[in-house]
Amino acid sequence: MKAIMNFGILLFCVAFCIGCVAEVRMDPGPREPVAQPAPVLRHPDLKVIQLTMFPDPVREGQRVGFEAIVANYSQYSARVQFFIQDRDEVVTQANDIWLRPGDNRIVFPQTNYRFSRNEYCFTLVVDIERTRRSIDLAKEFCVQRSYQGWTMGSRRIGPLKVEDLDFIPDPVLPGQEVQFKATLRNEGSPVRADVRILDGEQAVTRLNDVLLPQGISNLMFPRTQYQFKRFDHCFTVIVDVERTPYRVDAARQFCAKPKGWTLNPQPRRP
Repeated sequence: MKAIMNFGILLFCVAFCIGCVAEVRMDPGPREPVAQPAPVLRHPDLKVIQLTMFPDPVREGQRVGFEAIVANYSQYSARVQFFIQDRDEVVTQANDIWLRPGDNRIVFPQTNYRFSRNEYCFTLVVDIERTRRSIDLAKEFCVQRSYQGWTMGSRRIGPLKVEDLDFIPDPVLPGQEVQFKATLRNEGSPVRADVRILDGEQAVTRLNDVLLPQGISNLMFPRTQYQFKRFDHCFTVIVDVERTPYRVDAARQFCAKPKGWTLNPQPRRP
């Protein structure tokens, strides 16, 4: 009987020990806190509010500098690097810039970058922790060629003037195809435009998306079988820039008279 009691006590002790071991395994105790990534500045948090260049206008061979206002809409600061780019080409860069929340004024070093085209539109790229991306722009920041040099100022349209207007053949006979040629002077900034020739309110012919550089342009229009019917036909030239028509002055009236319609000025009588 005593042996049975001893065996029961032994079983109880073994069961108790197994329970203690299981409880230790189930309760590992306090765990180490999981490290959360530190908040960082992100590219979408930034926007270019303004971009200016100096001098403005800049002439051929002059050194040029840029200044940007960059808004940081986050609550985080970071040390970054900025690049002004013309397409994929770096124009100038500002290194080791401490960017704070709010508006930041960024001054770029002057550069000998050479302007040659009629128009340049710039992008601003930022390097945050070795990742480069372009920044949203409040508007397009473009440089146009002007008489004084390249400028970021507003584009000046005109004055525009028709120096001469001819057609080929001259005189033109009924039923013949005719081709107009206009000599146009642009005293403003170079622009791309649609150019129309009207007879009163009626369209005669047109050219789409042509470059009008500063100075004189000789424009050849497509051939047309325009019908000359009235006693005279007086033509005007209209220039449309971004769907806005602009007035074009004329050196004289360009009117075609019958007896074979001609644009040649009539000789003065003695």
